[in-house]
Amino acid sequence: MQITAEALCQLLNGTLEGDARAVVDSVAKIEEGHSHSLSFLANPKYEEFLYTTESGIVLVSKDFKPSKPVRTTLVRVDDPYVAFTAILSEYVAQINNKSGIEEPSFIGENSEVGEGIYLGAFAYIGKNCRIGKNVKIYPNCVIGDNVEIGDNTILYPNVTVYLHCKIGANCILHSGVVVGSDGFGFAPQTDGSYAKIPQTGNVVIEDEVEIGANTCLDRATMGSTIVRKGAKLDNLVQIAHNVEVGENTVIAGATAVAGSTKLGKNMVVGGQVGIAGHIQLADGTKIAAQSGILSTIKEPGKNMMGSPAFEFKQYFKSQAVFRNLPELDKRVHDLQQELDALKVAMNENK
Repeated sequence: MQITAEALCQLLNGTLEGDARAVVDSVAKIEEGHSHSLSFLANPKYEEFLYTTESGIVLVSKDFKPSKPVRTTLVRVDDPYVAFTAILSEYVAQINNKSGIEEPSFIGENSEVGEGIYLGAFAYIGKNCRIGKNVKIYPNCVIGDNVEIGDNTILYPNVTVYLHCKIGANCILHSGVVVGSDGFGFAPQTDGSYAKIPQTGNVVIEDEVEIGANTCLDRATMGSTIVRKGAKLDNLVQIAHNVEVGENTVIAGATAVAGSTKLGKNMVVGGQVGIAGHIQLADGTKIAAQSGILSTIKEPGKNMMGSPAFEFKQYFKSQAVFRNLPELDKRVHDLQQELDALKVAMNENK
């Protein structure tokens, strides 16, 4: 990406201060910039770097007032963080603007790939697949039979999609994601062994979902495991069979959701959370990191914390008591000694 300050200003509907001909071709943090990099200032804590930065152009808010002379070119916008995010998106899109079919790769019979496909070396597409336009499938990906992938979706290296699964448009699956592996289903036998329960369903990922590296989504025993539109899953997340993740719900790393649980819309789930199976969590539920959710949450918008989890306010009250337990224990011990001494004194006075 290469753009002048004047063009950037027009693109972002901003106001220019400085050299309109300044050119940038990369992005950088304000404290690490160079003459051809674009940076931004949104947090006042970083203002000191504005006066020493080498970045060629810096995005600032329209109402920002510098306290010292500024050497770099400024582009004033409504929200520098939002504007910089938009530029980053365009920058990444250009970096990832790959197309064509590399060799060796394989496309199975009766499979269709759309215009603008990128298929990296050693990638495999099975039979009867439907791959949309401008899809990017990086090297060493494996796509099973009868898989559907929507337009503009990206599968980074080493993603595996098992047979019959469906992935929507504008999705991003990072390296090592596994879609459609068998759910953890085993029936205990009378001799103490376990018989495998065949997992005959699939995984359905709707549009605009992003899934982090090495996350696993198990296929349903019957029916579908579903990730609704706009959901975001971090690295190392486990989604078990027949789970449903609600629209625009975000789940941080190392979280595990057990089988047949339904997560509502617009939930926020912290890292290392464990969610039990066969329960339902209401829309807008927020769960703090390392919490354990063992039962259904019916009321929308609850803030939960702890293991087993309960509401934030009650949790912090309980934590205050917990921190004082050693002192409380000592006081109880002292009271017990005093009580024992009184009993002895009373018996002597009889």
